[in-house]
Amino acid sequence: MCGIVGYIGQREVAPLLLEGLQRLEYRGYDSAGIAIHSSGTGKNAGLKTAKTKGRVRDLEERVPARFAGTTGIAHTRWATHGAPNDINAHPHLDADEKVAVVHNGIIDNASELRAKLTADGITFVSETDTEVLCHLIARAQAERLEAKVQEALRMVEGTYGIAVLHADFPDRIVVARNGSPVVLGIGEHEMFVASDVAALVSHTRQVVTLDDGEMATIKADDYRTYTTEGSRTSTSPETVEWAAESYDMGGHDTYMHKEIAEQADAVDRVLRGRIDERFATVHLGGLNLDAREARSMRRVKILGCGSAYHAGMIGAQMIEELARVPADAEPASEFRYRNAVVDPDTLYIAVSQSGETYDTLAAVQELKRKGARVLGVVNVVGSAIARETDGGVYVHAGPEVCVVSTKCFTNTAVAFALLALHLGRIRDLSVADGKRIIAGLRRLPGQIDEIMRAEDDIKKLAEDYARAKSMMFVGRVRGYPVAREASLKLKEVSYIHAEAYPASELKHGPLALIEPAVPTVAILPNDELLDKNRATLEEIKARSGKILAVAHQEQEKADHTIVVPRNEVELDPVLMGIPLQLLAYHTALALGRDIDKPRNLAKSVTVE
Repeated sequence: MCGIVGYIGQREVAPLLLEGLQRLEYRGYDSAGIAIHSSGTGKNAGLKTAKTKGRVRDLEERVPARFAGTTGIAHTRWATHGAPNDINAHPHLDADEKVAVVHNGIIDNASELRAKLTADGITFVSETDTEVLCHLIARAQAERLEAKVQEALRMVEGTYGIAVLHADFPDRIVVARNGSPVVLGIGEHEMFVASDVAALVSHTRQVVTLDDGEMATIKADDYRTYTTEGSRTSTSPETVEWAAESYDMGGHDTYMHKEIAEQADAVDRVLRGRIDERFATVHLGGLNLDAREARSMRRVKILGCGSAYHAGMIGAQMIEELARVPADAEPASEFRYRNAVVDPDTLYIAVSQSGETYDTLAAVQELKRKGARVLGVVNVVGSAIARETDGGVYVHAGPEVCVVSTKCFTNTAVAFALLALHLGRIRDLSVADGKRIIAGLRRLPGQIDEIMRAEDDIKKLAEDYARAKSMMFVGRVRGYPVAREASLKLKEVSYIHAEAYPASELKHGPLALIEPAVPTVAILPNDELLDKNRATLEEIKARSGKILAVAHQEQEKADHTIVVPRNEVELDPVLMGIPLQLLAYHTALALGRDIDKPRNLAKSVTVE
């Protein structure tokens, strides 16, 4: 969840670290801190820290004017152990202020280790699990810093991405990864470290991504990687796909608005170079799934969390409809704990925007351990899930900074349409249907632009619906995942309570909630279920419920209708979610919410 930045070189480190933290603030924003090797002499030498509860801008005010040094680490926090306050903010120091540590992840045996250290006379300052690591490293008997960190990590159970400074080793930063991302940035006579490339791309696009169980030592002119057991590993820098400008707001007031507005271009990217007109199919070069394997599978299971799970629900329906293979989606966080039966004839697909979502990654690792075939549908090239899976599809949405996912959700749904078409054409989907779906895919960017031109009308609706105390979202079959995702968007960013149900389930309980103060958003694609969906509107109106319909034409029984361009029925869910992203955005705007950084949430969930 949290953000890590580190630098070693010739430049003054504090401004670089603060800049990096600003780019990573979407990963955690309840406190922030910085530690440097001071370039002073005498009593001014050693490690210096500044940290505070609040945002990075609050930290900037806390950093002293004379905070000189060319080596340092920094952190922006999303609290797990201990309340957000100055004391619990990272970096943490040992009692002698020789060791500074920033840490993402959770140390599962922190309570046990804390009790042992307390019995040995250590006094803890914070409530965090991270402080345990500081004391373990400080007490390690090894002479080299790398060996001290290894000795400490051998005692730790859990997940971590860490960066370590030591007052006696001013020429290096030591980092380690297990379940939480760590990326090295390779510069000219300077090196960087971060938990996300967003902090690096304004300085270098040459990066090395550590694997689980891997460590690195970075110096100004060199780096080396090795395992936590000490064996050297071989790594070569890769070039980051996106430039620094991709992480800027680009003239928009918020990242969320920018990313909603980018969706037509983003969808064009996920389609580019993949459509095969001749055979009415698509090329998915990274899939690593030949025709014989595709025909032999008997089921598809899709795993994801949050918006990725909802995109997986849309994907499962597309795969069933186009490839005629039984498919379903399940939260990865539930799957990994329920001792599921792993079937050799099932194709498993892991979905994650960051490619680092811990619950999804853990599910992938368990599936691989049991011999399952697992594909990934991820946005970040070279991410952990991309590396752990047997193949997959990159969604090419581009960097997504807002905590609330918009363009990545849409691109993921489109990526599933490509996968469903690919599998369908290998199996029983006709050339005519293949061409029909391809024509629909090609229409998507223009239709997204058409939806965006109606933003002012949606904004006016949002100002009306912002007065609701709660909202209900309903849809049938293709509309239900859209309702789930729209409900999530609204509650994430506006803090209005919202629930999503299959429209057919209303009469089995949720109708008890319908009243004028609880509006219903109904998803009504113009498909074979349209009459059934219109009957749902009748049920709601009979209970004096207010209705906002998202449909392909005006709905007589609705108080308001957002009209969406019609595509092929299989692809309609891709478009019907976009106006509801705008509804959530403008509702939150009307309520004065912190749109890019909703309370209690962070972008990349790298803890369970």
